[in-house]
Amino acid sequence: TPKGSCLESVKIAIDTGYRHIDGAFVYYNEHEVGQAIREKIAEGRIKREDIFYCGKLWNTCHPPELVRPTLEKTLKILQLDYVDLYIIELPMAFKPGDAIYPKDENGKFIYHETDLCATWEAMEACKDAGLAKSIGVSNFNRRQLEMILNKPGLKYKPVSNQVECHPYFTQPKLLEFCRQHDIVIVGYSPLGTSRDETWVNVSSPPLLKDPVLNAIGKKYNKTAAQVALRFSIQRGVVVIPKSFNPQRIRENFQIFDFSLTEKEMKEIEALNKNVRYVELLM
Repeated sequence: TPKGSCLESVKIAIDTGYRHIDGAFVYYNEHEVGQAIREKIAEGRIKREDIFYCGKLWNTCHPPELVRPTLEKTLKILQLDYVDLYIIELPMAFKPGDAIYPKDENGKFIYHETDLCATWEAMEACKDAGLAKSIGVSNFNRRQLEMILNKPGLKYKPVSNQVECHPYFTQPKLLEFCRQHDIVIVGYSPLGTSRDETWVNVSSPPLLKDPVLNAIGKKYNKTAAQVALRFSIQRGVVVIPKSFNPQRIRENFQIFDFSLTEKEMKEIEALNKNVRYVELLM
């Protein structure tokens, strides 16, 4: 993000009423997020405990001995004492080292064999040390979740699994499995995504142009985006919409003054195409 835009966006979001901030070391803007939080605390707008900050363990940091130092680095950048949630960003690993996206001479990713259970034990130690209040995962499928849930000597189970989730990709099976195990689904790209071909499957139509979402929006005097967000929270999915546009940041928050009928929920559920925008080709 351009210098300062993340700082401003987070401050606007906090003033609007947002309290859950989803971050990651690999977004390269945690210093601005931390500054925004600290400035709002200094202003007396919020206390630290009002904010729920999620940080992420990147793919090059899966070896157990790297987990705590990586989290400590994040805390140093944020200038905060703890994160509220720390999650394993992906269930696969890259070669450890300074390169965020390590590649060989042919431009191919260099992977690293990972033992998710060992990484998880290091995450548990971070929780015990008070560096993270809760721990979870991201982009895990059922099999990978079961590996951790069935791990001998499991101390803490993942509280959440952050995955792509929206009306075109409703994740019904994973949602049901996570519900059974009290794992909260946090839905990223809840409004679909940008149309950036480097990481997005642009063959799928833009979610917010969907006629059903727009028709329902018209009825409530809401946008398609507000309907999509409302749909997710009504089915118990936490949403993390991303925006740098002040008007849309405020708009995305205005979803608590209406609710969708059961019929409308079913109509939106029927839009599911089982297609990911974020294909994670790596």
